Amino acid sequence: MTATPVWSVDPRTGKQREQVAAEATPREVDEAVRAAHAARAALADAPARAAFLRAAAALLDEAAAHVIEAADAETALGPGRLTGELARTTGQLRAFADAVDEGAYLDIRIDRADASLSPPRPELRRYKVPLGVVAVYAASNFPLAFSVPGGDTASALAAGCPVVVKAHPDHPATSELCASLLRRAAVATGLPADVVGVVHGFDAGLELIRHPLVAAAGFTGSVRGGRALFDAAAARPVPIPFHGELGSLNPVVVTPAAAAERAEEIGGGLAGAVTLGVGQFCVKPGLVLVPEGADGDRLTGALTKALGETEPGVLLDHRMRENFISGVGGRAALPGVAAPVTPGSGGEHTVGAGYLTVAARVLLEGGAYGLLLEECFGPVTVVVRYADQGEAAAVLGLLPGNLSATLQLSAAETGGAPGPAAELIGQVTGLAGRIVVNGWPTGVAVAPAQHHGGPYPAATSHSTSVGGTAIERWLRPVAYQSVPDALLPAELREANPLGLPRRVTGG
Repeated sequence: MTATPVWSVDPRTGKQREQVAAEATPREVDEAVRAAHAARAALADAPARAAFLRAAAALLDEAAAHVIEAADAETALGPGRLTGELARTTGQLRAFADAVDEGAYLDIRIDRADASLSPPRPELRRYKVPLGVVAVYAASNFPLAFSVPGGDTASALAAGCPVVVKAHPDHPATSELCASLLRRAAVATGLPADVVGVVHGFDAGLELIRHPLVAAAGFTGSVRGGRALFDAAAARPVPIPFHGELGSLNPVVVTPAAAAERAEEIGGGLAGAVTLGVGQFCVKPGLVLVPEGADGDRLTGALTKALGETEPGVLLDHRMRENFISGVGGRAALPGVAAPVTPGSGGEHTVGAGYLTVAARVLLEGGAYGLLLEECFGPVTVVVRYADQGEAAAVLGLLPGNLSATLQLSAAETGGAPGPAAELIGQVTGLAGRIVVNGWPTGVAVAPAQHHGGPYPAATSHSTSVGGTAIERWLRPVAYQSVPDALLPAELREANPLGLPRRVTGG
């Protein structure tokens, strides 16, 4: 049987650049998973893990020019954007190395025995252990930060879990390059290269999620693809956790007071958020509630001007370009939907930014208008004009789960007094994993307090894929009851030989 070639393709021309690899056969997937599984014991050494993560970051930084050139050739995202993404990627690796050194992620808790309680409490010691091999499904729109060396990989390795990445077909050469750097870093720090493996191909992705030695999975992509893998993970003889980010509309609500106060500023900011990365950010604002009336008209006028001056851009691949053109065309054809700036084809290989607008009362009719409540990947948003707070609340009530929700409020509304703004905060808290006020959701800071997830379909679990607590996805707690100190894991022994933070109750 002839192996199916994996080609690197230039999205600016649609032409094949080079054959990078071949799609993995079931046997090759099995070999990659088994090799990763065999590397678990070596990865259990926390100082070696931390050293490995830092070495990986250093090698990526040293190879920055090569990495950015490879990624730009396959994604057309541009050196400026990719330079920032690489810094984010290496920053994540170093942050998780720091987390390994600190040890708080183990969540060590000790309850002393207390015979005076009713019922008596035995000695209990609890911490978290790694799940095992993690399958990572790379994202199309972040060839570094959400792909081979990205946050899922970094957090899983920090937890002590080897990783097998299913590379995204939009950037296979970048994936191979980054994998080679990570594997070099592993060997340089005394770990097996197979703590990180890479496979290519759609069928390989299915084989990976079904492999009995894969203990968990992380995914960033579409609702359709993610749901298929989520269902496969649940249908296994032994189901496994599947942490998927599947899609998000990221609603924005502009209050009447905010529109009156700074309509033009909000319109210009919205245009920038919609077109950032040619609209290919997972937190792009896809639905914007704007009040009817003159102030709302000033906002949409500023949006029209800014989007009308935006140059056409290249999407990650031609399939996405076709889906974008088809998607906006189907939405624009709905009765009552207008396109003040028509999104769609900008040339043979490019797309033009734009927006659609519809009255809230029309959208609330339901039926075919439900299409406007689905994510459309690319530089487009839907502006919904509402008559009053009741209409705005009704539209929000139609929405599925989201990664983010943004409120544009006036200076008076941010004062904290009870009122419509507080009610809006309460409503959108039920819709999204991150609430933004007077900003835009397209900057997702890598920080301990960050949460990048949300109710389904934004995510398939309640965890985050960005920030320090992303490591929790790849761990499970174990409690030891009345176990002699000499038999306990070093992390739980009374003398605390590793110097780890712990919470102790009782005397």
